[in-house]
Amino acid sequence: MALLVGTSGWQYRDWRGVLYPDGLPQRSWLERYGECFSTVENNNAFYRLPARETFEKWRDQTPGRFVMAVKASRFLTHIKRLKDPEEPVERLLEAAKGLGDKLGPILLQIPPNLQADPPRLARCLSCFPEAIRVTVEPRHDSWWTDETRDVLERHSAALCWADRLGRPLTPQWRTAPWVYVRFHEGAARPWPMYGDQALRSWVRRLADTLAGGGDGYVYFNNDPGGAAVRNAFRFIELADADGMVPVRTRGCRQNP
Repeated sequence: MALLVGTSGWQYRDWRGVLYPDGLPQRSWLERYGECFSTVENNNAFYRLPARETFEKWRDQTPGRFVMAVKASRFLTHIKRLKDPEEPVERLLEAAKGLGDKLGPILLQIPPNLQADPPRLARCLSCFPEAIRVTVEPRHDSWWTDETRDVLERHSAALCWADRLGRPLTPQWRTAPWVYVRFHEGAARPWPMYGDQALRSWVRRLADTLAGGGDGYVYFNNDPGGAAVRNAFRFIELADADGMVPVRTRGCRQNP
């Protein structure tokens, strides 16, 4: 079992003084981030797919055990709405493979107004090679059916477990040998922090789920004010105390 904890993105100016020392140039932020966390969810690819050379540069800037999850382009998920996925998936993978063995799961975040279409999802998932881990984050309640679950299980794609305000937004289906969790907004203060009670409940849930083996990927998307950084550090502490031993790189502490 490997538990990897990080944040959704790393290029946030208000993280100065929280994760990035004052005066550290932006070109060095990923290297600094990699000293503290074992993984990051790359959201840049959602808005504009970077060139393969950019992924190669990120590969070279991060430590050996680092893993980068990649959020699939909105062209595939929000413009094409998963239709005719072959070319967009091929283009995404051709670029992202610049990460080499640091390529983690691909996140397919489905638009909130896209109602369930399991055959369309199945066609999209079939475009990914078996070696590529894919997680799917549906955001319309019509997806919570046995047919959806069956599609995910047949393709070994993980249902993304999403949380907002300390409450799960999705069923707790385990549809792959690994799990993927996204924290969008906490209910603690200052906003959008998560409190210890919510974090501990998720640590226990993951400990129970992964007791028999498998990897867990955990990302905090509540980035304003550095909340994601603080919550990721705290989640690692709580998971460590629970005996889960999160994967670490070099180790660091957040700035005061």
